[in-house]
Amino acid sequence: MLDDPARRTGELTRFEPPPFHPARPGLVAPARRDDSGRAGPTRRQLRAGEFRRTSHGRWVPAATPTTTQQRILEAAALLPERCAVTGWAALHWLGATWFDGTDTSGGQRPVPLATGGLDLRVPPGVSVCAEHLPLASLVEVDGVVITLPERSVGFEMRYAPSVRQAAVTAGMAAYDDLVDRRELALHLASQRSRTGVPRAREAYELVQENWWSPAEAWTEMVWILDAGLPRLRCNVPVFDRAGRFVATPDLLDEEAGLAIDYDGAVHLDLAQRHRDLVRTEALRALGLRVLVVMAADHRRRGHLVHRMLAARRAARFEAESSRRWTTDPPGWWRSTLTVADRRALSPEDRARWLRYRLTSG
Repeated sequence: MLDDPARRTGELTRFEPPPFHPARPGLVAPARRDDSGRAGPTRRQLRAGEFRRTSHGRWVPAATPTTTQQRILEAAALLPERCAVTGWAALHWLGATWFDGTDTSGGQRPVPLATGGLDLRVPPGVSVCAEHLPLASLVEVDGVVITLPERSVGFEMRYAPSVRQAAVTAGMAAYDDLVDRRELALHLASQRSRTGVPRAREAYELVQENWWSPAEAWTEMVWILDAGLPRLRCNVPVFDRAGRFVATPDLLDEEAGLAIDYDGAVHLDLAQRHRDLVRTEALRALGLRVLVVMAADHRRRGHLVHRMLAARRAARFEAESSRRWTTDPPGWWRSTLTVADRRALSPEDRARWLRYRLTSG
């Protein structure tokens, strides 16, 4: 019988990773080397370059796509008991739309791990926060332990680079109904001595539960913090006096009768642009003034403030009784203005009443 190198080294079979979780197709859990091939890649497979190392002693097949969820899973493999993935990564794992793991320049953000005082050896692309971590703040979701949504949001707010960014974080978590203002307030009240709590509490006062995109949130904060103007209503539907739906402006100054829309890249599509113009004309026909804000406006904040002030001065400020429009919905309308409203929707109603939200950015 010819000598078999695999038998001589104890390598009995090739390792093929099992599916990680039925709800997470395509993900591969990192495995340690196992020369039997039963629980991990063999020495021969590693030498052949069939696997890539994710951290010290852990491997996944070299062809495994490095998606955001895969990055999170690879970081989670480092966690001892009573530790968790937190911050943006925990929110992404829960399906949050606006937490994709990239920063403003498009670079990858490190996956944050909450270790409750333990000091872990982590590879690049992973960060560790050793703050105290109550066991009650942890939950396992599809095989990964994460912190509860309010703690994940609070973490992001406390370590945000600015008050404005902290407010955007909370608002975008509310977009997916992961946290509401009451839950967030209770959590922040329990974090008295933590790093960044004053910033998070200041940001909390700016948070709206019905922003549909970060751009809307940033626009309202320019309106409030830079222009010194009163709070706006976010994505509140406007009706005519016969109860017919007209449009849902991104932001609405109800007192002045001024609608503000943010036009992002999606609005460059010709069909979408046509719908925008029809919508704008319908609002103006009812006596509302419309201000359109674009990305370039945020790079010239002083100019945007000037435009906001000028638009408000030019608005009609009509008495409610004389307006041809109203924000009071007819009886058939289903409100989605708050997290509580949206949590109460059935799956069928969510598909019906929330279908337009991702076209607003």
